[in-house]
Amino acid sequence: MSRLERHWYRPVWWMTALLALPEGLFALLAALRRLLYRCGIKTVTTLPVPVVIIGNINVGGVGKTPLTESLLRDFAARGVKAGVISRGYGGSHRQPTLVSAATPASLVGDEPLLLAATGAPVAVGRDRIAAARLLLAQHPDLQLILSDDGLQHYALGRTLEIAVLDGERGLGNGHLLPAGPLREPPARLRSVDAIVVNGGDAGQLALPASVPCFRQTLAPGAFYRAANPAEIRCAADFAAEQVVALAGIGNPHRFFATLQQQGVVLQRSIALPDHHPLAESDLPADADAVIVTAKDAVKLQCVNHARLWVLPVMARLEPDLAAWILSRLKESNGRKIS
Repeated sequence: MSRLERHWYRPVWWMTALLALPEGLFALLAALRRLLYRCGIKTVTTLPVPVVIIGNINVGGVGKTPLTESLLRDFAARGVKAGVISRGYGGSHRQPTLVSAATPASLVGDEPLLLAATGAPVAVGRDRIAAARLLLAQHPDLQLILSDDGLQHYALGRTLEIAVLDGERGLGNGHLLPAGPLREPPARLRSVDAIVVNGGDAGQLALPASVPCFRQTLAPGAFYRAANPAEIRCAADFAAEQVVALAGIGNPHRFFATLQQQGVVLQRSIALPDHHPLAESDLPADADAVIVTAKDAVKLQCVNHARLWVLPVMARLEPDLAAWILSRLKESNGRKIS
């Protein structure tokens, strides 16, 4: 973690003072940009199906992807056809691109591949509107679209906004970039339709009482071998081995803590930047077993590494967020989804 990131969560007064001017400039530009869309000076495009934004007002990993995975599975179980658009951060694509299980992570990024594994249609694009149009052209039966991130992508019209917060880190020092981790001020949470708190204690966060709040917990699954997903293990099976954990996600220390809570004794842990383009050379040669996240595993699909193990996680939401979304969409502009 850099000194700047440490300041976001353990602030020191002199850095706050030093960064006050650039923070003020960022706040002014962000407010002006949003005002231009609200006043109709910049165009907002409305799609023919409801759009649900799954976003956040702070930088860094907060658990949006497991949440989106969970919603896709819940919608499918209810017979609702939902698709996903994503920027595809970390991918080399230049044009809107459809994602399948065989698409390289280097082209579309890691998170879209995880979402496509649910069986839902997924498209990536720096222009989310173009990505959504591609998705609808290929899947005209879609009933709704989830936007993985995009809370600040105001050119895309939205039916519902869901903001996700890390329950442990919260809003950090409460300051905007670069003085703090926030893209928008905390007051922005008053205008979203729902808030999802991932882990931690939601009661310790100063959340607007008028906005429905949902709690997300991440439940680890069974360890599986990357080269053979049918081969599974429990934590005790690693007891006699030198184990290294590796994670290139927004909050790698959450993953390391989960492994330790499962009873895995780690020789060491390696934290890499979020969306780091993993290669076989990143895997430590001195470990009997290397455990990675599912998000990192999709970047290592071409590595037939016998020592590589994956710990997937599943999001659990209380109360039922998928049911709440469908209920709200039925009330919105007469759109019917059943």
